[in-house]
Amino acid sequence: MTNARPEHYPGALDRRRFLSSVGKGLGLAALSSPAVASLLRDVHAAAKRVSKLSAEDAARDEDFWFDIQQAFSVTRGIVNLNNGGVSPSPRIVTEALVRYIWQQEDATAYTMWQILEPQSETIRTGLADLMGCDREEVAITRNASDSLEAVLFGLDLKPGDEVLTTTQDYPRMLTTLRQRERRDRIVLKLVKIPVPPKDPSEITAAYEAGMTPRTRLVLVSHMVNLTGQITPVRDICELARRRGAETVVDGAHSFAHFRFRRDDLGCDYFGTSLHKWLHAPKGTGMLYVKRDKIRKVWPLFAAERAQDSDIRKFEETGTRSAAQRLAIGEALLFHQGVGPERKEARLRLLARHWMNQLKGEPGVRFNTSFDDRQSCALANVHVEGTDPVALCGHLFARHKIFATPIVHDEFKGVRVTPSVYTTLKELDRFCEVMTGVARKGLPKA
Repeated sequence: MTNARPEHYPGALDRRRFLSSVGKGLGLAALSSPAVASLLRDVHAAAKRVSKLSAEDAARDEDFWFDIQQAFSVTRGIVNLNNGGVSPSPRIVTEALVRYIWQQEDATAYTMWQILEPQSETIRTGLADLMGCDREEVAITRNASDSLEAVLFGLDLKPGDEVLTTTQDYPRMLTTLRQRERRDRIVLKLVKIPVPPKDPSEITAAYEAGMTPRTRLVLVSHMVNLTGQITPVRDICELARRRGAETVVDGAHSFAHFRFRRDDLGCDYFGTSLHKWLHAPKGTGMLYVKRDKIRKVWPLFAAERAQDSDIRKFEETGTRSAAQRLAIGEALLFHQGVGPERKEARLRLLARHWMNQLKGEPGVRFNTSFDDRQSCALANVHVEGTDPVALCGHLFARHKIFATPIVHDEFKGVRVTPSVYTTLKELDRFCEVMTGVARKGLPKA
């Protein structure tokens, strides 16, 4: 089914107005589900109580965060410290998702394509508002890989053209570029970056050292998924532009995690997942393409020539459920209801809470900087003399603490990613176990 432009969609305007009000107010009257409206009112009431506090003071208000924690229906039988892989959604998102699924099951070919699918134009507007770009530069995709592969496969590159990234880039993106090496004879160049660097400029310097006159494209992870390292994207993008290269930013872990806008990056392309830090339904993502570059990128799935300059060509994936896309709207409402500034401050507080407890322990080494410019909620820690896989196995088998083992050619450790529903006591429990391992080693099986 070919997607028409929003003005061709009858009934799309009301929902678009609804979500365009996200940044100005919660628009509760527009919610069609009493359950969703009630849940969102709870968030709104909690946010109102801390509205006069600074973001940092609100981050320490445990009563406020208790209310936010109750917005999720997660089990407390497991301490989930792997929210960087995929995150639970708050109940308002799940309620909305289920409602849309049931709605599209009624005369599906009509309801899904004529009633629900057109309303995704409102979601496009809400995502563009959060990104700080034109709505005609945003495609709604399935995940970050879908978004980034559209660009990495879709750009015309000639044999010998170089694509530059780091050895710490996401494995799927490296696999994508290596396939292009085999198929199209491009050249993939990898540079190493410090773990962690003393200053972000060291990362920029590594990219600069890897550039040559043949560099055509530079891939940058805004936040490295292995360590949580925030990279100096703008500096790298400006450097690449001066060298005549385009830039694609992997924002899988940055979007809705910490605050930035499109103009803070200066990139040509940006891809992200929405089921991580925005807490949207699983299988949702976003692709930003600078408007004057849309025409030059081939979509992964064929689109009509008339769509060459239309961002929607990247959404031509065949029949899909409208429910996941529409429930992104409730995720946007929740994100704005909590407050992006408060959310970032809380995520940073959670990370520093456990990191500071383990910092002085014997044999504990951090692969993540404590510098706020370089990290937020995602961090990586290693206990010398332990295997991360065995350590994570111990954490879960004995203590039901779920974390991620990272084994890389250049470093190893445990990746820890709390989220807004994580409690300080859960992090204290993690620190207690890790302290025991640091002092006594892993217990024998």
